Amino acid sequence: MTNKKVVLITGAGREEGLGFETARQLAVEGYTVIITARNEDRINALAAKLQQQNLDVIPYVLDVDSDQQVAEAAVMIDEKYGKLDGLINNAAIMSLENLTITGGDLGAVNSELETNVISVWRMMKAMIPLLKKSKSPRVVNVSSGMGSYHDDAFGLLKPPMDFIPVYSLSKLLLNGLTMKAALELKRHNILVNAVCPDFTATYAETKEMGARPVEEGAAGIVWGITIPDDGPSGGFFRDGKVLAW
Repeated sequence: MTNKKVVLITGAGREEGLGFETARQLAVEGYTVIITARNEDRINALAAKLQQQNLDVIPYVLDVDSDQQVAEAAVMIDEKYGKLDGLINNAAIMSLENLTITGGDLGAVNSELETNVISVWRMMKAMIPLLKKSKSPRVVNVSSGMGSYHDDAFGLLKPPMDFIPVYSLSKLLLNGLTMKAALELKRHNILVNAVCPDFTATYAETKEMGARPVEEGAAGIVWGITIPDDGPSGGFFRDGKVLAW
């Protein structure tokens, strides 16, 4: 078993994305970071960029919607590292279609809920045995203020809301799942929190819309992994501060 802390990050397949930047920040802090995505060439190339900076970053191909691939990832981590200190559920999809009760593709709804909620549950379930082997296990579920009723900018009740934002509903469910997981895993000293990175410039056009640098959004995720043993669990945070949801 390695003495270094080992963290797995899902959805780290874009250099401009939160997963990649979170991996970089954690690796700079001395963590071994396993970055995952569905595309093998892309995840290998991204890992190589960080390895060139002498950072301990390992690529792994993973589709979080696959029971088999998630189970195989757990086996790999157990065999190679013997534990997992942190799990960051960052993988998500966001449909641009605005649905209503009477209109829209429910197949697309199923797909979004599968990746954004069910797959987080799948990942936690598979990784709990490995997290139990850590002295300071942490789980961070990357959520959004869009899944809150009270977010000043993007909350569920902000006008106009004459449609059903499936992404928002998925993050509302994710916050609830986080709370229930924290309660269940408390006896194993596994701290589980949801983190909102805020509106972050993970695409070029979003910077022009006022999104903040990805480094700032990722820092809040890193905070969730590096909180002390007496830190919070079951909460929803942005930049280390509690968000009402």
